[in-house]
Amino acid sequence: MNALYLAVAYMRYHWGRSLVLTLVAALILFVPIATQILLSTSERALVSRGDATPLLLGSRGSQLDLTMAALYFSDERPDPVPMREVEAIWDSGLAMPIPVHAAFSSSGFRIVGTTLDYFDFRELTLSDGRGLSVLGDAVIGADVAETLGKGVGDTLVSSPENLFDLDGVYPLEMPIVGVLAPTNSPDDQAVFVDIKTAWVIQGIGHGHEDVVTAAEVAAGSAAVSNAAVVQYQRITDENIESFHFHGSQDDFPTSAVVVVPNDTRSATILKGRYLDSENPTQLIEPARVIQGLVDRIFRIKALLDVVTTIIAVAAIAAIGLAVFLSYRLRAREMATAVKLGARRGMVMQLLSAETITLLLLSAVIAGICVTIVSRNAESWVGWLLALGS
Repeated sequence: MNALYLAVAYMRYHWGRSLVLTLVAALILFVPIATQILLSTSERALVSRGDATPLLLGSRGSQLDLTMAALYFSDERPDPVPMREVEAIWDSGLAMPIPVHAAFSSSGFRIVGTTLDYFDFRELTLSDGRGLSVLGDAVIGADVAETLGKGVGDTLVSSPENLFDLDGVYPLEMPIVGVLAPTNSPDDQAVFVDIKTAWVIQGIGHGHEDVVTAAEVAAGSAAVSNAAVVQYQRITDENIESFHFHGSQDDFPTSAVVVVPNDTRSATILKGRYLDSENPTQLIEPARVIQGLVDRIFRIKALLDVVTTIIAVAAIAAIGLAVFLSYRLRAREMATAVKLGARRGMVMQLLSAETITLLLLSAVIAGICVTIVSRNAESWVGWLLALGS
């Protein structure tokens, strides 16, 4: 007990040295554990999103780009799929197709045009407001609401992805009618609209109004325009009836289609129909694509573990050297204690008490930090995945 009291007193007197050693030791303990927690959480987040999506239909090309664009709303832009492919799956009676149109953004967040089936499929719930019901409505994810400080009653304005490709693309002001509850998934970082609203942003659908009224023409107070229509930038109760779409809906685009088969047999039949390499569309299993990506990423993890181990060994050696040099510098102090009557065993108890106390404090600090990381790992990983996409 006397050794512990003297050890604590010595550490308090030399608080700077003790603090540095404690923090360095805590860091050595914290970094490997926190890294493993974050990597494991990242792996689960990536794989779970893929596992929750049975099949994905898209244009033939990079399966990874298609998966990242449809599941994580990333910047990858696979060629669009015509809506006739969606109707073909509906007509087959083998699965439920959910189109995902993710070609535009607003305030840095992806605008996802889809159908109401998407919310049921992903089990998304509202924390405020209502769901999509009118052309032009927007429902935003939890992170969008928090980052932008917006909620029900506010508005968002769409923006084109390419400033040099503005043909037919008009900024659309969208009223926010609902805010989704947090899910720790890419859905928190998305602005959801009806797929027809996405087509309006793309310029496929639009509304009209007369440039001049009949009364103005009769009074001679206005000239008649050759093209007496203008594009709307906002859908209101007054002009919504004038909105219409040009062309056949079968030709309208969507970025990808989430396919939810009725059962295993239906999934097998559907996959067989898209095996032909000449088919411009492909049907893939996102779970397999994501698992391949995770396997490649976590090969690097082995190298990271080796590097972390080397750094930890070097740091431990440095701490040991610091403690050893400290003891050498205190040789005269220890010799004086012996001359005053302290047994050599007592001196060793004192040094051991100091070392153990430092390690215990380091373990407590590391444990607190690990607990914080563990409790927030899912939200941090979800934010990082959304940021990286």
